[in-house]
Amino acid sequence: MVAPRANWKGYIKFGEVTCPVALYTAASSSERISFHRLNRKTGNRVKREFVDSESGEPVQADDQVKGYEIEGGRYVVLEPEEVAAVVPESDKTLKIEAFIPCSQIDTTYFDKPYYLAPDNMGGEAFALLRDGMAKAKVAAIAKTVLFRRLRTVLIRAHGKGLVAATLNFDYEVRSSKEAFQELPDLKIEGEMLELAEHIIRTKKGSFDPGDFDDRYEAAVAELVKAKIEGRALPKKKLPVASKPGDLLKALRESAGVNASKSKSKRQAANANKGARRQKESSSSSKSKQAATSRRTG
Repeated sequence: MVAPRANWKGYIKFGEVTCPVALYTAASSSERISFHRLNRKTGNRVKREFVDSESGEPVQADDQVKGYEIEGGRYVVLEPEEVAAVVPESDKTLKIEAFIPCSQIDTTYFDKPYYLAPDNMGGEAFALLRDGMAKAKVAAIAKTVLFRRLRTVLIRAHGKGLVAATLNFDYEVRSSKEAFQELPDLKIEGEMLELAEHIIRTKKGSFDPGDFDDRYEAAVAELVKAKIEGRALPKKKLPVASKPGDLLKALRESAGVNASKSKSKRQAANANKGARRQKESSSSSKSKQAATSRRTG
């Protein structure tokens, strides 16, 4: 097997300790099924071409330049050397600025994961950082220039190495208020909540990424195979959303509870609660009577 190629090499620094490290891509889409774009009439592949929006004439790569639109049809032109001049200078060092509890990590900000491994003679310092973070259950916040941008990176202990995730900038993450502002204020309680909790308890498990299949990839592969063999795939039935009036029924079916049993359990629970209250009230009354008798005696 060919050894993976590092995407970036540099140093990680915590306090006065510096360790050479290498960064490797942890996730890749290269294994996904890919398509070519074809001319439906001829079956030939088509190619993308940049053309002038007014003249319609093709524009060669050397004649293309970046532009920032300031108003309709007007642009500030930025030459390649001008863009290169504003790229932050890099000292190839991941400077750890703080250690934070893993429980405080908001995964909404995660961008792309990388594996971080020691490079050359940095094994001991690397292991010290890894084991120290694992024992303290913390992650490290570091900054460095990666791929032309100053990036904030979250570093965590991961098996024998470290995993580093570039973080989205604050302006890139949309506020959850916008997504949830139309949600009504509902309070679920009673049997519905009890059934939901029961279903959750019976479905508890552990995370194993091998258990999850890319159904789209599998479906596309099956579609390609069916087209080659000249057969059609059966149409799938779409799921039907539970109606508000059917939600309790669906919960009971999911939990394997019928309506009569559920009603009986609630009645029994209420009866038990009533008996306990009555017993407590009777006990309290007797205690008061005994105390009164002692005072009068």
